[in-house]
Amino acid sequence: MKYKDYYAVLGISRDADLEQIKKAYRRLAKAHHPDMSKAVDAESKFKEAAEAYATLKDPEKRAAYDALGQSTEGSNFSPPPEWREQYQGSQSQFDQMDLADLLASLGRRSGNPNSTAHSLAGRDFQDTVQISLNEALQGTSLHLKLLDNGQERELEVRIPAGVSQGQKIRLRGMGGAGLNGGPNGDIYLHVDLKPHAVFKPVGSDLYFELALTPWEAVLGSEVEIPTLEDPLLLTIPVGSRFGQKLRLKGRGLPSSQGSRGDLFAVIHIETPQEVSAEELKLFEQLAASSKFSPRKIISREKS
Repeated sequence: MKYKDYYAVLGISRDADLEQIKKAYRRLAKAHHPDMSKAVDAESKFKEAAEAYATLKDPEKRAAYDALGQSTEGSNFSPPPEWREQYQGSQSQFDQMDLADLLASLGRRSGNPNSTAHSLAGRDFQDTVQISLNEALQGTSLHLKLLDNGQERELEVRIPAGVSQGQKIRLRGMGGAGLNGGPNGDIYLHVDLKPHAVFKPVGSDLYFELALTPWEAVLGSEVEIPTLEDPLLLTIPVGSRFGQKLRLKGRGLPSSQGSRGDLFAVIHIETPQEVSAEELKLFEQLAASSKFSPRKIISREKS
């Protein structure tokens, strides 16, 4: 089915009122009427204007048309699946219809008092929302602006605690208004967690790099570490090594099961870039007396 931009045909904006629609149609009908214009395409332009006017002047047809969204003129598109289900006719009839015929079939059929309008579900909307890790931990409220049938609506939605990267939240009944008794559409929000200066989320767990001095790693120590809440004292085991993960249970993000993930401190050994003469002497003494070597030589058997 080919998309037709009825608003572009009449040269009006998508929020035009009925009087503006009528005025635009009368102007085009006068300009392109076959009895008044000798242009080769006058008749086709006259019919296009009449088709656009027939749809946009009718509130039900216009609402159904707007529910399709906006596409490029002449591009192929598929109406929502529920339209096919609600259309009273065979599959082949539906596929062979053009946009004008389809919209006409969705409204009340003229000249048939026994016909009834088809009920249509409202349009679904999708959006991406960015929230911080703290908002993911505690939950938050967001203000959204929704353009529905040319009208802007403001919504306040609640994002529950424990959402994760890429999660899809469904807000039932908060989308476009249904037609002829049909249900309202839904809003689908895709969660995007904002980058954090310290923590990296992996599922409901959090990871961060913990910088230690060589002596803190060798001798063990207690260091203060950040969390999404209050700082904590973390005990560093004796002989900690580079890349080792120290786990703090239940200090990550909430999960959908109601529990919380863990916080992992990944150890990085940092060496001082500037040392005093005394410190240099101590390092030289350590180098002379230590038998430790981090480089292992792998011997290969001769074949």
